[in-house]
Amino acid sequence: MITWRRVTEGDFGLLREWLAQPHVARWWHHDTSPEAIARDFGPAARGEEPSEDLLVMLDDTPVSLVQRCRYADYPDYRAELAAQIDLPDTAVTIDYLLGDLARVGQGLGPRIIRAIIAATWTDHPDAAAVVVPVHAANRASWRALEKAGLRRIGPADLTPDNPADDRTHEVYRIDRPATPD
Repeated sequence: MITWRRVTEGDFGLLREWLAQPHVARWWHHDTSPEAIARDFGPAARGEEPSEDLLVMLDDTPVSLVQRCRYADYPDYRAELAAQIDLPDTAVTIDYLLGDLARVGQGLGPRIIRAIIAATWTDHPDAAAVVVPVHAANRASWRALEKAGLRRIGPADLTPDNPADDRTHEVYRIDRPATPD
């Protein structure tokens, strides 16, 4: 069973371990010092910023981190993407990682993405769509999105997480399901 809760400061050690894993570090390119983890994850953990850092569990075992936020809460990021694609004002985005390499390639990523997106429609009742840019070279990530039901809507030229990468991203989208009349 997949469940999740908000990340707390007590989870920072686990996040440091996951972010240091080569399969995660390649794409997240995050400083794993205790100070950097506290700086970057602390405000969301304390409710001081609008993003949601979610610790995802499989049968009560932590396996994943999902970050979810509304583009409207990050105007610079929204502007960079909205200049290139049709981005609804109420769109939400996610970012995600599987912490344990042994769990990669088993279909868990798409399951987590589907579950988080399904919850997004309830948690954010005005969200028109979930729109996710992924670096074009991160095939595993964009394949997980496709398997979770998102469709590719086009390329975008965006600042990469890893400065070693070029700016080429693919953008995926899923719209809020229609409600019966």
